Amino acid sequence: MKRMGMLFRAKANKALDRAEDPRETLDYSYQKQLELLQKVRRGVADVATSRKRLELQLNQLQGQSAKLEDQGRKALALGREDLAREALSRRAALQQQVTDLETQHTTLQGEEEKLTLAAQRLQAKVDAFRTKKETIKATYTAAQAQTRIGEAFSGISEEMGDVGLAIQRAEDKTQQLQARAGAIDELLASGALDDPTGTAKDDIAAELDRISGGSDVELELQRMKAELAGGSSSSQQAIEGGAQGTQQSQQQSPHKFDKQ
Repeated sequence: MKRMGMLFRAKANKALDRAEDPRETLDYSYQKQLELLQKVRRGVADVATSRKRLELQLNQLQGQSAKLEDQGRKALALGREDLAREALSRRAALQQQVTDLETQHTTLQGEEEKLTLAAQRLQAKVDAFRTKKETIKATYTAAQAQTRIGEAFSGISEEMGDVGLAIQRAEDKTQQLQARAGAIDELLASGALDDPTGTAKDDIAAELDRISGGSDVELELQRMKAELAGGSSSSQQAIEGGAQGTQQSQQQSPHKFDKQ
């Protein structure tokens, strides 16, 4: 059970780590700090409200105390010492309340100052955290984009990995087909495989065809040489015949002139 629990926690931790986005975590922390700051400000406002309420009560009690003192003086002036004593007694009781309220007022005022200072410090921390949060988020986003670009260029990303595998498979298939085609050509040329179309020939047939082709070329060359040689002899004989006829004409011409 302990092992299963440890395995489950390890899997859950890995899944959470993969699903966690630091930017979302920072935003959530910032939101919580803002809520805490709002609570502190609300506390300051509540303390200030209580202090203001005490001040109003103090003002009322002080007004009543002053009124009782004035009434005691008037009663004493009229010779009503009993009324004056009663007024002074009530005034003393009010003074005790005033003293207690002043003590509470001083305490609340101190608490208000502490809360105000705490709110100011918390506000400064929240502002600093917000600046740091935005900096970290921008850095994280830039690093993430740079990593994705690097993975895309290197071909190790998930998207480019599929493309790279497809290209590799295509190249492997192309090489396999080229190798198979070359092997079939070699087998057909060697005669190991029969060609039903009759176009493929083995090495011996190819050599015989080459020799036959060469013989035909040699025969054609000899014939052309013979024709050229025969044509040259005829031309020479024609030229020699023409020369002899000219000489005979020249020999007959003087006799003709003599006869004339």
